[in-house]
Amino acid sequence: MPSVVIAAHNEESVIGACLEALLAQDVRAQDVVVVANGCTDRTADVARSYGVVVIDRPEPGKAAALNVGDDLAAGFPRIYLDADIVTPPGTVSALHAALGAGALAAVPRRRIATASRPWPVRAYFSVNERLPVFQKSLFGRGTIALSEAGRARFIRFPELVADDLFLDTQFAQAEKREVASVTVVVEAPYTTRDLVRRLVRVRQGNRQLRAAISAGEVSGTAENSDKWAWLRDVVAPRPGLWLNGAAYAVITLAAGFAARRARAADGWGRDESTRRHGHPQEGSHP
Repeated sequence: MPSVVIAAHNEESVIGACLEALLAQDVRAQDVVVVANGCTDRTADVARSYGVVVIDRPEPGKAAALNVGDDLAAGFPRIYLDADIVTPPGTVSALHAALGAGALAAVPRRRIATASRPWPVRAYFSVNERLPVFQKSLFGRGTIALSEAGRARFIRFPELVADDLFLDTQFAQAEKREVASVTVVVEAPYTTRDLVRRLVRVRQGNRQLRAAISAGEVSGTAENSDKWAWLRDVVAPRPGLWLNGAAYAVITLAAGFAARRARAADGWGRDESTRRHGHPQEGSHP
């Protein structure tokens, strides 16, 4: 049976919708491990109301949370799920099937929710969502499934911000699979400032991982980013996206400048604006 590990830090507003959607699929409550870390809200209480396994740790830290969850999880495939992701029906079985067909790691497609966001945020993601890298990578979806052989690629999650990028570096392209039949919705930041902050954390996480690989502290292979894919593969073939492409370039440059000046990223590396708004699909379970 599949096991699901959810690392959760102050996710009271979204964890209910996440668990409600997950438990409506081929997953037993006892096979879902929610590791609440350093929470100051009711995340653990809400999770317990769904009958799942809950570990309430006073210390924050996503890598540590994933490792605690892994220690308790027993089944495969092993699914690592962000607490703000609502998995559509059939997600678990589709990911399981992809792994059964030979892949070591599988992810759903993604769609970025940009309704009610300002134009710069919508413009940025109209380009970002079409980048070729997201068709062949594991990151950016908040949902990653590993087979037993895939999970054997590494021992523990390292203390890095970019846990999804770390997983991506553990597998060759032929070992990864994007499942076209299911699509998860990833909430975009609600303000341009929050978007830039998210991108700063992403850049810092990427830099941290590359440094760890170069120093031999972490195994894996980090691919060089294609800095011009947004223009060559997305904007140039679509004249209607030229104005959006300009916004994408400006926001990307602003994030790069801010990342060079910013302090180290926080341990969770997430956007708080989507939590403040809650999840539009949140269920009514007590």
